[in-house]
Amino acid sequence: MKKLLSLGFWEFIARVILRNRIAIISLVILLTIGFASQWKHIRFTQTEANLIPKDDKVNIDYDNFLAKFGEEGNLIVLGTQDPKLFTPKVFQAWNTMMQNIQKHKEVVLVISVDNLQTLQKNDSIQSFELKKLINTNKIQDAQYLAQIKKELLNNLPFYEGLLFNKKSGTIRSAIYIDKKIVNTKARKDYVLNSLIPEIKKFEDTTKVDLRVSGMPYIRTLNAKTIIDEIGLFIGAALLTTGLIFFFFFRSVKATAISLLVVIIGVMWSFGLLGLLGYEITVLTALVPTLVIVIGIPNCIFLINKYHQEYYKHANKAKALQRVITKTGTATLMTNLTTALGFATFIATNNTLLVEFGVVTSINILAIYVLCMLIIPVFFSYIPAPIARHLGHLEREYLTSFFKWIVHTVKNNKVGVYSVAVLLLIVGMIGIHKIKISGSIIEDMPKKTGFFDDIRFYEKEFDGVMPLEIMIDTKRKKGVMKLSLLKRMEELEQTIEEIPDLSKPLSVVSLVKYSKQAYYNGNPDFYELPTAQEQAFILSYAKNATKNSKDNLMKSYVDSTGQYARITTFIKDENGEKMEAIEAQLRTKIDKLFPSPRYEVVITGKPSVFQKGTKYLLDNLLSSLLMAFGLTAGLVAIMFRSFKMVLVSIIPNLLPLLMTAGLMGFLGIPLKPSTILVFGIAFGMSVDDTLRFLAQYRLELSRNDWKIKKSVFATFDDAGISMFYTSIVLFFGFSVFMLSSFGGTVALGGLVALTLSFGMLSNLVLLPSLVLSLNKTLANEQELREPIIDILEASDEEVDAIEKNK
Repeated sequence: MKKLLSLGFWEFIARVILRNRIAIISLVILLTIGFASQWKHIRFTQTEANLIPKDDKVNIDYDNFLAKFGEEGNLIVLGTQDPKLFTPKVFQAWNTMMQNIQKHKEVVLVISVDNLQTLQKNDSIQSFELKKLINTNKIQDAQYLAQIKKELLNNLPFYEGLLFNKKSGTIRSAIYIDKKIVNTKARKDYVLNSLIPEIKKFEDTTKVDLRVSGMPYIRTLNAKTIIDEIGLFIGAALLTTGLIFFFFFRSVKATAISLLVVIIGVMWSFGLLGLLGYEITVLTALVPTLVIVIGIPNCIFLINKYHQEYYKHANKAKALQRVITKTGTATLMTNLTTALGFATFIATNNTLLVEFGVVTSINILAIYVLCMLIIPVFFSYIPAPIARHLGHLEREYLTSFFKWIVHTVKNNKVGVYSVAVLLLIVGMIGIHKIKISGSIIEDMPKKTGFFDDIRFYEKEFDGVMPLEIMIDTKRKKGVMKLSLLKRMEELEQTIEEIPDLSKPLSVVSLVKYSKQAYYNGNPDFYELPTAQEQAFILSYAKNATKNSKDNLMKSYVDSTGQYARITTFIKDENGEKMEAIEAQLRTKIDKLFPSPRYEVVITGKPSVFQKGTKYLLDNLLSSLLMAFGLTAGLVAIMFRSFKMVLVSIIPNLLPLLMTAGLMGFLGIPLKPSTILVFGIAFGMSVDDTLRFLAQYRLELSRNDWKIKKSVFATFDDAGISMFYTSIVLFFGFSVFMLSSFGGTVALGGLVALTLSFGMLSNLVLLPSLVLSLNKTLANEQELREPIIDILEASDEEVDAIEKNK
């Protein structure tokens, strides 16, 4: 480790880079071409994030459900509240649209008013038959359509909650797509290229506004928004960081080469995704922008150091060599800690976060290598900087800002600590107000039409997110026993009493409808058969479903008749009620279906996602602690002092606590997107800490181990770079606030805010702590070999260090 980070090592690296410029440029070009060739393997995710490991019981239960009944999220609903639907012209257009939708190979079933079938008995064959509700030859008759509407709303309770809302008059159709394509690109192609054009054609013809929802539709438009925003983020990040860079350095060439470096980094990041076979998800979509946001500060640090060195002695070659030899270790350590901050996500045992952690940490190290190679080579070819380029080193606003910091640290440490303690207390109070959200749709783009449609269906039909209950009767054909059906009916009554759940769908509804059909469609007989009626009514039902592709029961009873399914839909407000709802259901289930006679599982996407959020919270807290530990370990290796470990951790812990407290006060919940804030912000904020401490150790050797003088000298050398990089990071992460995804907006805003707190903490609290806790450090270090001095020092400084020893 010592040899790797020694002065001789970085001198060797500097010689290699500056003497092999053509070879390095050629290598970068070849690697870029290689990564670009992997772009063809990039894939976009077609499913929601699964936050729980595959071997967890929650996932096992969900997979068992899918094995019995297939993919649950294959329903698209399409409806309207407009009464014009039951007028001849509009209904004819509706009928045409539904027929066109049904023709597509991706669609397996369409249940709509225009093709609705009712159950009728046929005594001659002792079976039920499906008869069409509507005679298509009469749909030009307005009176006939009015009669059909009345018949639907008043006499067909089986379809209430599925196809219509009796109170509001909202009518919808149910479109079931092939379960095999639900998680594939074919689903996306169908929705975007076939379904949406049909809907738009209907709306243009009739001027009737249609509402569309359902998991396949939501997934498709959500994924499309993610893809569209990748370009937005990259463009906005390049523009923002480029403008800030130019404002600081006033050099078109320096700005251009910095942008070129991060553009190459972005190309590498996409190539790495293709090379590793990772899908672009809501998280990995952020990686290219992160490369820009992290790469530009690296360029700033190196170019600012180059300008400082050239300003001192006006020797271009010497300045370029010292950029590498004097900043090599500091930049390596800061990028390494940032990469480690992201790499801690790998320990979460969650595929989504593991992939994000792997790709981001590799790209951070890659952009570091690119900066170290390209920046010195580029500046070796162009003329030396002129006075205008160096003017940023003495700007009035910067000198005034640092004068205030120095004055505060020198004369008001008590005030600094008092403010820090006050902010700590306020943060702790706010933390107690934080809530946990397990909502699938909360982070979806709220300003889009499909999000408005989700809310519409939550209001009209009590939700679009399916909650599934699977009942194992432990024996074949056990589902159709009347005693079990009555137990299921009682459970369904409990479900209907819960305001956040919709009317349930199950085999119970089908059996009730069978009795109604047996009594000639009289809605008063929509109920379970009695013990005397069950024999002949259930035999009619079994005959009706035998060898029939229109088997109404196959969606709710498995092929063996052992497993039954109850489907309800939940309002996805914020997921916080899920746990209470499941507890209420579980109490009733345990009473009605005692173990081991029955086994009942509550599952479905909302349930899995809510449990996944809690799992994620636990794991990310562990990964954050790991990040603290790794950082502490690096500082301990570099400085060999427990006091320095404390000094490095405290200024970075306070901003995290402040941000968490602010989340509590503002009502921003802990959710997958906001949980990531702390790991990302810590990994990037600690960069400034390490830069400051590394420069401070160097200043100790220069200033005869005088602590005060060394601390204030550190501001002259490292302060400007810390300020510049923090400003770039603030505006760079603020770019994510352009997103239409609430989670991405929260991530960008909170990280930017935390980094701002971190900059002030590292510039004010950190030096105050160094002065207070480090009074004996210089004397202790005099007895040891000062590693960091040797890592960073010039030849003359090494001689001075040896004399001090």
